[in-house]
Amino acid sequence: LADLTRPDQMADRGALAERLVRAVRQRERIVVFGDYDCDGITSAAILTDTLRTLGGEVVPHLASRFEGGYGVSLPAVQRILASKPSVLVTCDCGSSDHASLRVVADAGVDVLVIDHHLVPDAPLPAKAFINPHRPECGFAYKGLASCGLALSIGAALRAELDPKLDLRRYLDLVAIGTIADVAPLNGDNRPLVRAGLEALRRAERPGVRALLEYAKIDLSAPISGEDVAFRLAPRINAPGRLGAPDPAFDLLLAKNLDTARSLAARVEQITDQRKELQREMERASVELIEEAGWDKDPAIVVGETSWNHGIVGIVAGRLTDRYNVPVVVVGFEGEIGRGSVRGPDGARLYDALSRASGALERFGGHQAAAGVTLQREMLDRFREDFLAACADGVASPRGEIKPDPAQVVRLDPADDPAQVVRDLERLEPCGEANPAPKLRVEAKLVSAREVSGGHLKLELQLPNGRRIGAFGVEQGAQAGQLGERVVAVGRLKRDTYRGGDAVELRVDQVWG
Repeated sequence: LADLTRPDQMADRGALAERLVRAVRQRERIVVFGDYDCDGITSAAILTDTLRTLGGEVVPHLASRFEGGYGVSLPAVQRILASKPSVLVTCDCGSSDHASLRVVADAGVDVLVIDHHLVPDAPLPAKAFINPHRPECGFAYKGLASCGLALSIGAALRAELDPKLDLRRYLDLVAIGTIADVAPLNGDNRPLVRAGLEALRRAERPGVRALLEYAKIDLSAPISGEDVAFRLAPRINAPGRLGAPDPAFDLLLAKNLDTARSLAARVEQITDQRKELQREMERASVELIEEAGWDKDPAIVVGETSWNHGIVGIVAGRLTDRYNVPVVVVGFEGEIGRGSVRGPDGARLYDALSRASGALERFGGHQAAAGVTLQREMLDRFREDFLAACADGVASPRGEIKPDPAQVVRLDPADDPAQVVRDLERLEPCGEANPAPKLRVEAKLVSAREVSGGHLKLELQLPNGRRIGAFGVEQGAQAGQLGERVVAVGRLKRDTYRGGDAVELRVDQVWG
């Protein structure tokens, strides 16, 4: 952490911190407003707790998908102003919210923005605007998520208000928010997330400990980026997908384990509801796509009234994995639809949406993931424009889904799988811009069966006689189709269920 990029060149960092310091000293009310996703929730939690610890009067608010949608919407402005703040500081949103932030500023509130999304040309009505992507921002590392930026502001506040404040207490939240937001795990993010994963394993935060219990993550083994991405982050995101994100926010800031476990139980219940709705939406989407023949198009756009727009992003990602093209999934409420956009590696979704923006009321996000708002009557025109943009090469072309050879390593028959796992763990944190290596395993098939949920459970015997388990998500249909010898590609992990030196292959593909 001592080698992190010096923050001196981050545009407006000093001005933003100075205004918050003044607000704390003068007991002015501060509204911290976070977006409804994991990065927004963790960055708002970091800043809220930091300001409160330093003596600030803080009222936290979070965006709602169902009351205004992403960012500082006009309904959100009403909630913000009802709290009668002197200062508003946004977390993980605000870069594109010119109109609503103007309303806040015109009401006499000083607006401060902390964000990392792409920056429009028009100037914001803000006293200070921190975003590494601002053209005039000289901060060298552009990959920080908003939770990392919130930590940087915390460091500036500590310097002025309490040099004894230990900001390492927030590294667990930085790891969760950074990984969940698919920020690159290079540069400054790498040491931040590595330290954060170690903090997660210590589980000193009551909310994190309760979350780890429900996710059944074994603390005797190192916590990986994959654990965060697929077991922790979806739980934190779940409340905001089906309603208000507040239970997840409250969980992260819970002061004792009893309160945390009660909140975690509620979050787990919501997570189960989300999974069921997701399965039904994905099934209906595939049926619609293949009946219409859209599965051969350079991109896919689907939308229905019955679809919960809190889940459309997950389904868009699943459909992208299935068809290997950019996918837009829209949930309509009345005549207004809100959708999520996902694409294969290398897709330039923001550029494609810019080309198709004439049919949209609003869009925003990154090249790898974005969101849209549109009128129902514009869906067909948007589909036409978006497909044309993708066909012109603005987004990734369709292609056969194959593992990147640079990321696939053949497991040597002489290797001890348990030692291989220990070696791989040294490469953590793995994720965006630092993918975990995949292993090609050639083995004798001992057993194959479909288990609950449609998953595939295998037992494999390696050439050296060792046996390992293998697990393929939703690949259970292959159980009766595999021969005596198989080839599997996936990631080798500790088998925490069996314990000891047992390992398991998380299968991406298997054939034979």
